[in-house]
Amino acid sequence: MDYKLIILFLAAYLIGSIPTALIIGQSFYHKDVRQYGSGNIGTTNAYRVLGPRAGTVVLVLDVLKGALAASLPLWCGYSDRHLILLIGLGAVLGHSFSIYIRFHGGKSVATSAGILLAYNPEFFLIAAAIFLLIVTVSSMVSVASTLGCILVLLLSYFYHDWVLSLIIAAVTVFVLIRHRSNFRRIFNGTENLVPFGLVYRLRQKKQK
Repeated sequence: MDYKLIILFLAAYLIGSIPTALIIGQSFYHKDVRQYGSGNIGTTNAYRVLGPRAGTVVLVLDVLKGALAASLPLWCGYSDRHLILLIGLGAVLGHSFSIYIRFHGGKSVATSAGILLAYNPEFFLIAAAIFLLIVTVSSMVSVASTLGCILVLLLSYFYHDWVLSLIIAAVTVFVLIRHRSNFRRIFNGTENLVPFGLVYRLRQKKQK
């Protein structure tokens, strides 16, 4: 057993555990994002509670911490690029179950995207485009996150990389489970909308 890889996985977990939205909210806005909105420390709640500028910063940092954690094997001299995906899973677990905030956390969509950025930047851009398209139509980040993961999983098969597809499948299942409460709100018609997109505009017109 390569104990160095275990150490790298734990390091990735600690990097992923950094609660960026909580740090930015408390440091610059004197707000604990856990006390507002959905109570989540992810990008969506950061946008809702702290505003678009801070939300964008949180998004970028969450993606980057996923990419940083996933890149650890390469920086330590490992040549097998599949280790990017495997070690990156530590960051996903860290973001969702952060040791710094009593094992609470976000839903790991942005951090998972960071792993893809480190592994295959081209595929990352495709995934980002899919996410933006879905959120522009649905006006719901939860729909873009979950449906986007499913579509990215399907597209991964065209790369003929079974490890990539397997990891994306595992992340997709994880993301779907983390979005259970969102699904209930979607079916009840009470899911939060971002202030743009087709569904948001249609709802605004209906309320006038």
